[in-house]
Amino acid sequence: MIAAGIRRMSGAHWVVLFVLILAAWAALYAMAVPAALREAGAVYGTDFLVSLCRVTPDAAGFARVFAMWGLMSAAMMAPTALPALATYDDLPGTGRPGFARLAAGYFAVWLGFSALAAALQMAFFAGGLVSAFGDSRSAWLSAALLALAGLYQFSPLKEACLSKCRAPLAFFVQHWAEGPWRNGLRLGAVCLGCCWALMLLAFVGGVMSLAFMGLATLIMVAEKLPELGRPLTRPLGAGLIAAAVALPIVT
Repeated sequence: MIAAGIRRMSGAHWVVLFVLILAAWAALYAMAVPAALREAGAVYGTDFLVSLCRVTPDAAGFARVFAMWGLMSAAMMAPTALPALATYDDLPGTGRPGFARLAAGYFAVWLGFSALAAALQMAFFAGGLVSAFGDSRSAWLSAALLALAGLYQFSPLKEACLSKCRAPLAFFVQHWAEGPWRNGLRLGAVCLGCCWALMLLAFVGGVMSLAFMGLATLIMVAEKLPELGRPLTRPLGAGLIAAAVALPIVT
């Protein structure tokens, strides 16, 4: 049913969603371009975009760091939710307004996470633990984040959240009476429960790194697919723990 729903992603609401995802990735690409090119103005053409691309804590402040995390969350987490959104869209009586409210609730949760992550980045930067671009300057901070993410892969909470993400039809049937907005909030909370620790590895892989964002997105998409996710979750956790142990030794 999920695969059939994905194949039918052709309505206007799907076009809007895909445009927003692509726009978020395009904005992240613009932010990842070297500052000298951004400030040249010839590439993007407007002072506003050049200003928007200055997202380091010292130059931008909390608001733009929050905007950057919001774009990251939209670009990375929307693809992981496509099977659930397709399942909802395939249910009778949902319609485009219901789909929009569901998506709005989902992204509201991730905006909340973005605010917390931005505050964490500002705190790390103030303490000299990350660079102006959000990359860890401390092997011990990197090891702690890797260990946290690795251990969380084995937690009952992670497993419970993944089980709901992997069976979206049962999830929606269970909470159908609550309506699309609250279903969206629930879906966002479940998704957050699956992915928050992996998202915080941005401080290890590079907050402004497109390579990290692309790889992390692929991993989180795969984890939510039953056939791929079940054999992936625990080996991934073991690999992260091994990296946490090795990192302080090799650096």
